[in-house]
Amino acid sequence: MGINNERDLEANLQIGPTDRGMVRLFIEGGGSEIPMDFDPAEAREIAEEILAAAKAADALRSKK
Repeated sequence: MGINNERDLEANLQIGPTDRGMVRLFIEGGGSEIPMDFDPAEAREIAEEILAAAKAADALRSKK
């Protein structure tokens, strides 16, 4: 499985702060629950990566 492989799987994503000052990404799908905690600096880096990926995806769409 990779980034370009599509799957017909439904999942939920929740993002929020924890009571310990971490940022949690909580993914639920396919009978699994995956909590991932990041310190605020790591969460900012992830947010920057998501924004960069969105810009790259926009650029690919505009080429079509």
